[in-house]
Amino acid sequence: MTRIVSPLEDFGIFGPDSVTWKVYRYPTSMTVGFTRTALTEMFDPLVVASVAGTGSLRQRADDRYDRTLEYAGALVFADSGTAVGAADTLMRIHSRIRGVDPVTGQTYDPNDPAGQLWIHLTQWQSVLHVYEQFGPGPLSEEEERQYWAECAIAAQFQTIDPADVPCSRAEMRAYYRRVRPSLVVSETAIEHAQLILDGAKLDLSQLPAHLSLLNPLVQWLLRRATIATLPRWIRAAIGSRQGPILDVVVTAVLRPLMRIASRRPQLLAQMLEKSSPRAYPVIAPAILDIAPTTPETVSVQNAFRRAGRPLPREQYMTLVSDSGSLTT
Repeated sequence: MTRIVSPLEDFGIFGPDSVTWKVYRYPTSMTVGFTRTALTEMFDPLVVASVAGTGSLRQRADDRYDRTLEYAGALVFADSGTAVGAADTLMRIHSRIRGVDPVTGQTYDPNDPAGQLWIHLTQWQSVLHVYEQFGPGPLSEEEERQYWAECAIAAQFQTIDPADVPCSRAEMRAYYRRVRPSLVVSETAIEHAQLILDGAKLDLSQLPAHLSLLNPLVQWLLRRATIATLPRWIRAAIGSRQGPILDVVVTAVLRPLMRIASRRPQLLAQMLEKSSPRAYPVIAPAILDIAPTTPETVSVQNAFRRAGRPLPREQYMTLVSDSGSLTT
């Protein structure tokens, strides 16, 4: 039975008029987009070291993916109070995780701004990439400028300096070129990338019985679609030989399916409820166009001010200052 979706307090930081909502509300983001995000992140040695150190992906992959989608959904779709709470909670959890990466010998800190920037940009670029490949296609020039401006706004929920966030597709490519030499194809990275790819599933139990028989085909399609978005070096790392012909076929098949899904928000919400029960309450109101109690957007600064909390970067700078060291 579908849970009742309660209205949120406000539209949060972006709202329905934003390009962020336009891109993230499309079903590509909650399927291929977040799988591609999580998989790509694993090739930063310090990020994968912190994930491997907790054992969360090996032991409870479904729960970790659900919590990640819940967090991302809270920042993009939820009301301002929920977004601040999610950011604060994640900072507290990350503050308890420390260790040394056995591959590079470097100390990892999940709250480190450089690692946070990698995770943030990988998500925003991946979600846009799959929207363009399997969704309506490229944004207009004006929409793209707005999207990257909103990406910088969202970065304030983390320890990132917003000035470090790319303002365009060209700057995003330059960022990837800059960090590429520091990425590592380790056994741990490959293992975790495979775990993410193997765990990418969509619950189709809400579909009519005759359509749910297509479940194995849909799961195969989502896996192949994720691979179709990956750069060649990551494909080689995970041992995929998928070539351009299959990429084209998968794209041609998935694009109309995503278009159909986008026109059936109730069904999309039901599948989200089954696949990601924790993320459902924060994402479903946006999918179903349920108006909040107060139909307004709130700036990040005002959201934290209302909660009586400093911004995450301010919290981080205070912590590292008190500890006598600074990692940027």
